[in-house]
Amino acid sequence: MLKFVFWALLAANALLFAYGRGLLGNVDAEVREPARLRNQVAPDKLTLLTGEQAQALASAAKPEETEATAATEVPAAAEPPAPAEPAAPAFACLETEAFAAGDARRYETRLARIALGARQTRLAIPFQEVTSHLVYLPPQGGKEGADRRVAELRERGVTNFFIMQGDSPLRWAVSLGVFKTEAGARTLAAELAKQGVQGVRILPRGPQTNRFAYRFRDIDAPTRTRIVEAGRGFPAAVLHVCK
Repeated sequence: MLKFVFWALLAANALLFAYGRGLLGNVDAEVREPARLRNQVAPDKLTLLTGEQAQALASAAKPEETEATAATEVPAAAEPPAPAEPAAPAFACLETEAFAAGDARRYETRLARIALGARQTRLAIPFQEVTSHLVYLPPQGGKEGADRRVAELRERGVTNFFIMQGDSPLRWAVSLGVFKTEAGARTLAAELAKQGVQGVRILPRGPQTNRFAYRFRDIDAPTRTRIVEAGRGFPAAVLHVCK
């Protein structure tokens, strides 16, 4: 048995040696020269170049490759960012209510500490200082109309009256009383209505003066807070957005 294995191995080695030396032929022989050249497709269309011709073609292709690479690799220039718009003021226009003259002076003293400059404006507002309230019958038909109204008042038991004259819109009106408070004037008007007197009116009277309001422009939030602090204690210092 051992002899058989020995001779089998020897024979196998001999075959491998002969195959390696090419004594048994080569399955790859058909893909090597010159057989490979015989198996080429359309060999008549192949053109052999000299070394100089090959180098010239390679040089001509380099600029195109460089341009293509540059177009691919160089990023497009980014557009410059748009300039930022300036921030708008928080409060374009604010305005107070009307101050009496004395309060206006004290308020301006406080505002001076904020140094608003041209952003602060004082507005003069016509105002009537009410010192009394007139209860009256409006003029109707001139002097004759006033005499007729007086006669009607006497018939109803009203004796406290007089006919107003002078150069004013109340010429030939009939005054029925003057009161310092509006409440007193309304009490008399109610009593006259019970007596059957119709058309009674109440007119506040007093000198015409000016009061002062303040307007602030282009005010930011911190400055608005300082203006509010300056107005503490003044009922007219309430801030409103300008219309």
